Amino acid sequence: MSRIEIDLNPIDALRADAIGKPGKRVFYLQGEKDGKFVTLLVEKIQLQTLALGTQKFFAELSKENPELPAANATWNEKDFRLTPPLDPIFRIGEIDLAYDPELDLVCLVCREILLEGNPPEDAGVVRFWCTRDQLQALALWSLELAGRGLKTCPTCGQPMDPDGHLCPKKNGHKKK
Repeated sequence: MSRIEIDLNPIDALRADAIGKPGKRVFYLQGEKDGKFVTLLVEKIQLQTLALGTQKFFAELSKENPELPAANATWNEKDFRLTPPLDPIFRIGEIDLAYDPELDLVCLVCREILLEGNPPEDAGVVRFWCTRDQLQALALWSLELAGRGLKTCPTCGQPMDPDGHLCPKKNGHKKK
């Protein structure tokens, strides 16, 4: 199997969305450049972590570069709709952020999750080079998207299935 390595520099659009009902949704990350699309599978928790990490990343960036204007993200839900066909290249295992001050672009680096026993150098890599505004918009949307999932139990904090919830703090009893 040959290792996948893709650089979209710079991207025209960066999208994340989910397909399916809450509790059974499949999440995707998609970049577009010149009418070509690169789609990856991503976990909801990875999108949430990316969103929170983006805020920390921008805070550190502004400390190091105080003259740099803050990201100014404006977004609309329709901007994040996926473009079919959805043919994910791989499932994301790791996400990193990097910054190129000369280009004023952020690089969203997505590495493939590998089966146990495969060397890390075999992991595919996709780099989405985007503006700070594009990344900020993705972060804000990702938090909104993740919040549309299953409600959480006020007692134990775990997701509640619409058909009922066996709460460990209530010794497994469902609330009628």
